[in-house]
Amino acid sequence: MAYLYLAAAIIFEVTGTMLLPVSQNFTRLLPSAVMITTYSASFYFLTFAIRDIPIAIVYACWAGLGVFLVALLSQIIYHQTLPWQAILGLTFIVFGVALVNVYSGVNST
Repeated sequence: MAYLYLAAAIIFEVTGTMLLPVSQNFTRLLPSAVMITTYSASFYFLTFAIRDIPIAIVYACWAGLGVFLVALLSQIIYHQTLPWQAILGLTFIVFGVALVNVYSGVNST
């Protein structure tokens, strides 16, 4: 269950980040309100994830997968391209998060 909370936290964080350009520096009320709500929801779900998973593992997954997903969605939604070196670095982040999870010895409850 802890990894479901972590997944929810990642999804809400990525959603909030993708709304940053839409909020236009907090000048658009609805996107700004949704962005603040999704960031708040992300932190709310993080609190449940850290009950059963060490905070270092939670943060590595949340930050690493969040960065990867934001880069991927930025390409799809905003047509922002990255050089191959950045894509390679993002791939290393995903592999790093996978290694951390495989070798952390954490069992989800």
